[in-house]
Amino acid sequence: MGGGRRRTAGRNGPRRTGVVVLGSRPAYSVRPPAPTRKNPPVPPVPPVPPAERTVPWLRVAAAYAWRLILVGVAVYGVFIVLGNFQLIAVALFLALVVTSVLRPVTDLLARLLPRPLSVAVALVGSLVLLLGLLALVGSSVADESNRLAGEFRGGLHRIEEWLQRPPFRLGPGALSALQDQVARYVSAHRAALLSSAVDELGRVVELITGAALALFASVFFLHSGERLWGWAREQLLPSGARPVWDRAGRAAWRTFSGYTRGIIIVAATNAVLVGVGLLVLRVPLALPLTLLEFFAAFVPLVGSPVALGVATIVALAGRGPLTALGVLVLIVVIGQLEGHVLHPLVMSWAVRLHPLVVAVSVIAGSIVAGVIGAIVAVPLVSVVWAVLSALRAVPP
Repeated sequence: MGGGRRRTAGRNGPRRTGVVVLGSRPAYSVRPPAPTRKNPPVPPVPPVPPAERTVPWLRVAAAYAWRLILVGVAVYGVFIVLGNFQLIAVALFLALVVTSVLRPVTDLLARLLPRPLSVAVALVGSLVLLLGLLALVGSSVADESNRLAGEFRGGLHRIEEWLQRPPFRLGPGALSALQDQVARYVSAHRAALLSSAVDELGRVVELITGAALALFASVFFLHSGERLWGWAREQLLPSGARPVWDRAGRAAWRTFSGYTRGIIIVAATNAVLVGVGLLVLRVPLALPLTLLEFFAAFVPLVGSPVALGVATIVALAGRGPLTALGVLVLIVVIGQLEGHVLHPLVMSWAVRLHPLVVAVSVIAGSIVAGVIGAIVAVPLVSVVWAVLSALRAVPP
């Protein structure tokens, strides 16, 4: 029309002119914006496999289950290996205990003396102290043997009279029948008892061998423990894993040495309190019972009550029911003091485990390896927990 602009059509369809027709489609295509840092591309969601189409908590439980099974198999394998080499494992454990106790003394002496001489002084001095204590206990038992025999015979007679009164009301015939049964059992199983005594003699030889190996290993641990750890780290580990293993090893040693020193302090405090109480109550064999309390305290939760139970029986046989009752009161007081004061105060630098964890560890260790397992279980669990905590933490 006239000189106005018009829309023309070509061979390939309508062509754009100056006039915009409503409803017409633009010749260019609309594209989505390119991905940038603020708008990153969204990855496609992968399809869920049929095996994974289950509730989330069940998948998590299954993942934890097979991992825990692998950990349990590994721990069982370690215990099997240690059981086959029990003498070497116990000797090395004793060497680590000696090293953790004598390392501060050796470092202090090394400021004044050469390192080899300071190690020799620390080891020889501790051995002389231990042998002197054992000799003192043996001499006290030998000096009081005649008097103790008479007191024990009188104590057994008092126990018989006490059992004949209410509420037990055991007749003399029942007690004599019990004594006859014990005598018949000993005479019938004399060969078995003799063979067990021979086996115990072999155990004594193994104990001496293990003690010698522990002393030999502790010499090197005290003299050059850092260099031994550095050599093992550099020669046996790849370069990428050395910092992690070094952090885990230092955490393990710090926890083990802290636990060992703490339990020795707790055992010594318990022994001093028990010795003072037994001397005040005039219980026979007070010094040997004090030493028994010291060594029994190394088994947490059960060692100290067992030692004090032996002291109660000795007090009942030697001094009568009133003294035995006083020893029972002493058991309760020392147990409360150890559980609520000594352990939280002294063991603060080591890993503090829940009492339930300690009880389960002691029972499991005793099932696996007897008394040795009960002694080793708690420090082993403490070291494992410290290593896991150190590996989980981010290093500075």
